[in-house]
Amino acid sequence: MPEEKIGKVSKFFAKPMVAAVEVTAKTIKVGDTLHFMGFTTDFTTQIASMQEEHQSIQEAGVGKMVGIKVPDRVREGDEVFLVS
Repeated sequence: MPEEKIGKVSKFFAKPMVAAVEVTAKTIKVGDTLHFMGFTTDFTTQIASMQEEHQSIQEAGVGKMVGIKVPDRVREGDEVFLVS
């Protein structure tokens, strides 16, 4: 499946397993599939929910900083790809 880089992880919160993602390209929506990739990170997950400033949102565009619940640990600087 083709992938397009859409951003990077800027922070990780262990409880409740949330990645703060800086969106640098394209728009992402709830239901999209993301691939997180880094030195020790490599997994794919579907966006079940997304928040901006503690408010639930359905989509986020370029320049937004959003919190996305993830099933595994991510690290600052990990790249985020949108799987089409």
